[in-house]
Amino acid sequence: MPARFPLTRRRLLQGGLALGAVNLSLPALVRAGEPRALTAGPGEALLLEQGQPKTRTWLYDGVSPGPVIRARQGEAVNVRLVNSLPQPTTIHWHGIRIDNAMDGVAHLTQAAVPPGESFDYRFTVPDAGTFWYHPHNRSWEQVARGLYGLLIVEEPRNVEVDQDVAIVADDWRLGDDGQIDEASFGHMMDWSHAGRLGNTLTLNGQDVLDIPVQSGERVRLRLCNTCNARVLELRIEDHQVWLMALDGQPVAPRELPDGYVRLAPGERADVVLDAFPDGLEPGKTAAITEVSGGQRLVAGRLILNGIIMRLAPLPVPPHSLPANPLSTTLDLANAQAVDLLMEGGAMGAMAQAMHNGQMMDMRGLVGEGMVWALNGVAGMTDTPLFSAPRGKTVTVTLRNDTQWPHAMHFHGHHFKVLERDGVATNSDAWKDTVLIDPQKTAKIAFVADNPGKWMIHCHMLEHQAGGMTTWFAVGA
Repeated sequence: MPARFPLTRRRLLQGGLALGAVNLSLPALVRAGEPRALTAGPGEALLLEQGQPKTRTWLYDGVSPGPVIRARQGEAVNVRLVNSLPQPTTIHWHGIRIDNAMDGVAHLTQAAVPPGESFDYRFTVPDAGTFWYHPHNRSWEQVARGLYGLLIVEEPRNVEVDQDVAIVADDWRLGDDGQIDEASFGHMMDWSHAGRLGNTLTLNGQDVLDIPVQSGERVRLRLCNTCNARVLELRIEDHQVWLMALDGQPVAPRELPDGYVRLAPGERADVVLDAFPDGLEPGKTAAITEVSGGQRLVAGRLILNGIIMRLAPLPVPPHSLPANPLSTTLDLANAQAVDLLMEGGAMGAMAQAMHNGQMMDMRGLVGEGMVWALNGVAGMTDTPLFSAPRGKTVTVTLRNDTQWPHAMHFHGHHFKVLERDGVATNSDAWKDTVLIDPQKTAKIAFVADNPGKWMIHCHMLEHQAGGMTTWFAVGA
């Protein structure tokens, strides 16, 4: 990861930290089934320490992150997007197996909503889990300015936890004045390298997120990486931590060594821990750190403030979360096979690619803002990468022939990663985003059971904007 944008503005953990104000800072909407306007517009947020200037941002309903939308599995979501921005926008509901017309992809599933106008999103949430929403028009700018929020779909029965905490992680590129570095939007240096990396990490829009817990309390943490491009490596220190779900879909509970989880942009992980099981000291803390830059950077803290009394102990490991109604029967023997080659970027071998029906060399592509390609094509096309009949099993072999990682996101479906570099994974996870490191491959499989036009793109948002985007069609 380029060293010119390390996360250096945040303080490292030192002894004698004082307790900060407890504020998880995630306002919730009314129940999702009730009609509700959600306004995207300019605002301000305090992203730095108390006493520092507020940052001019773009927000949903004036808060960062945007309001949490909560629904029970099987309920309807009814949200009216009101655009008070100076440019068109949409809302994409990331990870939800949604009706195609509600997917929020400008120029593919809907027209972008102009300033001063609105659009109604109505859909039913089929899966319980942790999902999120963000724009899909100029997302490389709009997400970087702060437009995102969580969509949490609750399980049909209560889960054995005492506290359910959602955590939205983002890195912001701020200048010395505490304001977003607007001059760097659209820079080819970012687009052709790792993407737009920030220098200021927040959890739930805060410099350091304090989470009050009681000794022995079972806590569910819903972690979501909303960064434009940074792959986050988080650690929940001094605790036994179990992974419960990835990208909103349950997995068999397993312990995370050292409480470590790696999340690419767009990915989510649900984890469970028993807070300070032997803790008796009020005010005792355990850090949530980010370690991708080779340093231990404190992003949040669990703070002990009491003891919970139980009549009986909770199971260890925790019980699995209830399964979602995914199509999980893969007919690999008769699968439709697709290859997807990722090329381009700085230090890459790509010499030319098709763009808007014309073959261009790299100089010509850069002049069009295109520096990446999928299967030799830079940017969105009029024809799909592939078409599949409804119910068909599809395998996609993704090969990263670049010097940079890519988080490939598939809309409208969840897939299983079958292989990495030709070796079977034996994974039980169903994902919507897969991180593929430089010069690596992955083979995925899914059932094409959701009709419509569905986008595939790199969720390093500058890579998407710079050419790494395509789509596929599923028949009715």
